[in-house]
Amino acid sequence: MYQSIGGKTHLRDFSWSFWFTLPLYPYSKRRTIRKEVFKDTIWTFDQLQGIFYVVVPIRMTVVKLDTGGLLVYAPVAPTLECIRLLNEIVVKHGDVKYIILPTVSGLEHKVFVGPFARRFPQAQVFVAPKQWSFPLNLPLSWLGLPQKRTQVLSEDSSKCPFADEFDYAILGPIELGPGRFAEVAFFHKRSHTLLVTDSIISIPEDPPAIVQLDPYPLLFHAKDQASDIVADNQANRRKGWQRISLFALYFRPSMLEITEWGQVFRNAIQAPERSKKAYFGLFPFKWQPDWERSFDALRGKGRFFVAPILQTLILNRAPQETINWANQVASWDFHSIIPCHFDSPIPAEPYQFCQAFSFLEKHSSSSFPLPEEDFQLLKAIDTGLNKIGIVPPAKEKV
Repeated sequence: MYQSIGGKTHLRDFSWSFWFTLPLYPYSKRRTIRKEVFKDTIWTFDQLQGIFYVVVPIRMTVVKLDTGGLLVYAPVAPTLECIRLLNEIVVKHGDVKYIILPTVSGLEHKVFVGPFARRFPQAQVFVAPKQWSFPLNLPLSWLGLPQKRTQVLSEDSSKCPFADEFDYAILGPIELGPGRFAEVAFFHKRSHTLLVTDSIISIPEDPPAIVQLDPYPLLFHAKDQASDIVADNQANRRKGWQRISLFALYFRPSMLEITEWGQVFRNAIQAPERSKKAYFGLFPFKWQPDWERSFDALRGKGRFFVAPILQTLILNRAPQETINWANQVASWDFHSIIPCHFDSPIPAEPYQFCQAFSFLEKHSSSSFPLPEEDFQLLKAIDTGLNKIGIVPPAKEKV
């Protein structure tokens, strides 16, 4: 069941005053939707984030502890609405005991941990090892994390105070030149649920509830040209969402043509009223008529997979380490996965989790490979970054 605040609401309930630290859409106004995934056990809190109306969910997961209290995995912006919804659970099941930052590179997750921890001054904060910041590598306390309450997750998960209820496995850190990538997967034993950050995603056919609270980005991407007037109906919302998903995962899928900038500027000058709110007055792209084929290949009847960006730019730098991590995760008896983005929960079995990483193997076992043509821009970015020495080259498949 989806829930938000009952009764009268005010704009201040959605306000996020520190949006300038990571200026992503919707900037200073962030709505929250809470969903009870397993009764009196696991809840998700969805908010929205994006760039240029390419908006996707960002998710926090809250788990009730058998000993009383709550564990929070990957906090979101602690707006008044978010904290109110969480406190309704706190009243019934106990205070927040543990706050987990399961990544080192995801600024969209890291930026919320300090402000969130200040809302719960008794909670212990656990972070993935080898944290870093750019352009200066600052101490965690300088990034807003409470110094006396923050600990680094041990390589040995049995040493953590929540070891009786959770197991976890650390991927990385994978060195990427100026930075690094890491992710910590958590396994909640009682509910047989796996929590991941960015490694696994599944794309729903229809836009998630949090994206539909403000349909403008959906309707904007349902346009075929800037002058289109798009009706607000479910078909157009679905069309916009599916194009947003392709943008978010490929940057420029093969079914997308980029309009020449000169023509775009001429169109904006000739009919500025038609270009209002279209990427600073621009609408620099055109979809081919059969663009849905790219989305259908991506969705694959509800399957889950590793995001193309991770496949092309990150995990192929450490194929053996990644496969070893996937095998460790697959040793747990989970039946569902809750990622921090796109759809959730995802019905899943451990062997399917391993299959998702088969793109790192010379003899892939994947039954649904993603279309090679949609990777063209990502591969060009990879080649360029490697050529000028910003990132190390990809390693051979194992």
